[in-house]
Amino acid sequence: MNTKNKNQEIEILQEISTAVVHERDIHNIIDSILDILSRKMGMHRATLALCQGDTLQIEVSRGLADTEKKRGIYHLGEGITGRVALSGESLCVPDISKDKFFLNRTGAHKKDEHTAFICVPIIRMERIVGTLSVERPSADLDQLEKDKKFLEIIGNLAAEAVAARQLEQEEKEKLQKENESLRSKIESIGTPGKLIGNCRSMRALYEQIRQVAPTDATVLIRGSSGTGKELVANAIRLLSPRKDKPFITLNCAALPENLIESELFGHEKGSFTGAVSQRIGRAEAAGGGTLFLDEIGDLAPSSQVKLLRFLQEKTFSRIGSNEEISSDVRIIAATSRDLESFIDDGKFRLDLFYRLNVFPIHIPDLSKRRCDILLLAEHFIGKYNLRYGKNVKRISQPAINLLYAYQWPGNVRELENCIERAVLTCSNDCINSSNLPPSLQSDEPFQNEEDLADSSDFKTLVANYERGLITDSLKKNKGNMSAAARELNLSPRVIHYKIGILDIHPDLYSGEN
Repeated sequence: MNTKNKNQEIEILQEISTAVVHERDIHNIIDSILDILSRKMGMHRATLALCQGDTLQIEVSRGLADTEKKRGIYHLGEGITGRVALSGESLCVPDISKDKFFLNRTGAHKKDEHTAFICVPIIRMERIVGTLSVERPSADLDQLEKDKKFLEIIGNLAAEAVAARQLEQEEKEKLQKENESLRSKIESIGTPGKLIGNCRSMRALYEQIRQVAPTDATVLIRGSSGTGKELVANAIRLLSPRKDKPFITLNCAALPENLIESELFGHEKGSFTGAVSQRIGRAEAAGGGTLFLDEIGDLAPSSQVKLLRFLQEKTFSRIGSNEEISSDVRIIAATSRDLESFIDDGKFRLDLFYRLNVFPIHIPDLSKRRCDILLLAEHFIGKYNLRYGKNVKRISQPAINLLYAYQWPGNVRELENCIERAVLTCSNDCINSSNLPPSLQSDEPFQNEEDLADSSDFKTLVANYERGLITDSLKKNKGNMSAAARELNLSPRVIHYKIGILDIHPDLYSGEN
């Protein structure tokens, strides 16, 4: 082989290797290879076919007409490409105008054109994965044999490149499927709706929500004021088949007795003084969806009777009308009242209680789930940072101590109000105990950083600074001391010692009771 041909082959291999390295798409790689062969070797046409079961499928071609591309599926053993793929031996036809069999299979050229055809197998790991075929102006047999061997090298180089990209694509698709599967699992085991909390009682609550949500069972949510009963009701709705249907709420304690029935079932024009037009009630408006009756314990006795009938029959009548209206509505009720005591006192109907209490859910008070206080506080900090344009990033340890020590009679609602005030009054990126409402303040002097800085010695200041660093890291790592030690570049022995002398309790940050 003369120096010119050697240099040309080196240039071709260099261009192909560059294309293989920089191109990620399989078809673009093959197309680049065929383009280089066309420019450098003077090919008329070329195809690269890959084995797919018992057929050869043309993946990329150069110079083929659309009608020929559509016929580019060959059963192995039919035509030259199939014979090459089966035998694993390269084939060189000096003049395809004389090869009627190949001409009939591909419709290659007119009979008066003299074109050489070379087809080589593409082999990877001793297995034939496809064929590379080219047509070029006819030449002497020695040159065609050299071209055939060179194409074998290019074919195998293409095989490795294609295999590597296929493996990358398969891995990518596998990761995407795993990601989708994990997202689905996280959604199924995560917190439903907008509920926040990771303690045992809240996880049990989430499980109850998932159990009852897909059904049409009536749910009675019980819990103190401010615990988030409406959020639970909405979480049930979001996981139910009615999630895209109306979600109508009615606070039974917010309306006087003479209006509650009209609000619930509606009225006709002129049915009572002030009824100047027909009004559709909440039960009718929620048709096909969910009706949430908050503070059901405050419902008037007369309205309790009509609600009971609606629960039993799924029908009602507007005030001033005898027409029976049916409504496919799921009922979710909530109360902070002691319904059992109300029943004993004759304030609440026992039969209505049984109808509502099909699936009871109890929301724990915030004082019973203290490990969620910090999680909730951080959520509210993010919420009010966005609302008020603040940049509060953390809560100091003394302020955290106050949050944990307080009894929270107003539950999560009170905590939210407290954090909103703290964000508003915070002058830097850290909420101090002085930013908390007076109801949370303690007489202990160490719990106010500003007083501490004025009156404490160096040792106390350092201890409180270390306490803040360690608790921040524990909070970030959910109480994991080993992870906190790695983050702070401390040995396990040192962090255990510091946690002991600083009276830090990692379990408060673990999300467990």
